[in-house]
Amino acid sequence: MKVIIQIPCFDEEQSLPRTLADLPQELPGIDEVEWLVVDDGSRDRTAEVAREHGVHHVVRHLRRQGLAQAFLTGINAAVARGADIIVNTDADNQYDARDIPKLVQPILDGDAHMVIGDRPIREIRHFSPGKKLLQRLGSWAVRRVSNTGVLDAPSGFRAISRQAAMKLNVFNKYTYTLETIIQAGQKGILTVSVPVRVTGDQRPSRLMKSAFGYVYRSASIIVRVFVIYRPFRFFVFLGSIPFTLGLALSLRFLWAFSAGQGTGKVQSLILASLLMSSGFLLGIVGLLADLISVNRQLLEKLDWQVRQLGEGRDTPEK
Repeated sequence: MKVIIQIPCFDEEQSLPRTLADLPQELPGIDEVEWLVVDDGSRDRTAEVAREHGVHHVVRHLRRQGLAQAFLTGINAAVARGADIIVNTDADNQYDARDIPKLVQPILDGDAHMVIGDRPIREIRHFSPGKKLLQRLGSWAVRRVSNTGVLDAPSGFRAISRQAAMKLNVFNKYTYTLETIIQAGQKGILTVSVPVRVTGDQRPSRLMKSAFGYVYRSASIIVRVFVIYRPFRFFVFLGSIPFTLGLALSLRFLWAFSAGQGTGKVQSLILASLLMSSGFLLGIVGLLADLISVNRQLLEKLDWQVRQLGEGRDTPEK
């Protein structure tokens, strides 16, 4: 059993040594523990510092591609290097590395495919009340969309089984945290949360530069992923709004017409027709999008099977 701990990095020359110093070199029930750093086009000595501090694998992007792509690059690199479990952590030393065994254990026990570290948000002093509220609202929204019980959706401290890792894709360039949880829920990847600790030794977040920007980007990710995996439900919901309004106007016109008061209300009938037609067309769009989604899911399944055959492993998930 092999665990690879991966760290996506961008200009982490100063913070990386502290993070690496806390990483375990052995874990209970694990035969091998290796470290992997993804240098996302850093302008400093991040890659050199990683090698100087004993990192087993360093993967570099020639130019910055964003946190989400760096995470995905690390996942693919870890799978290619034989990882049975991949642990992801941040380079800013935010997460307490002593809790890595807690992340790994549910996968070892066969109780989960992905484990998310649940930070004590209310106790983190440097989080403003507004940020704490946004964290809770974001996690609630992700739970609703993904149908999972994840308590801290923005947490990047997580463990992923090999089988689950080969099923995950990341489409946005902002962050992987929300999208991968929603995908996990839609793809049947069993996901659980475990409580973890955080350290006080960390730099300011580079993702949350403003509350508005964070909310806007997070909301767009949630909507986009939901459209990708549940297009029929999404477009039918949108279409039901104008269709219902149009139906109400039609019933209003029919009531007025039956009472002999239909004169002068033809414009309401025209508006009702337009609204109901719009709702119907959105339903058709949803049906077509759902067919496209089915084809995409078949392609993803085929890609997963090809990767399984390529490495000579066809053992089904637990």
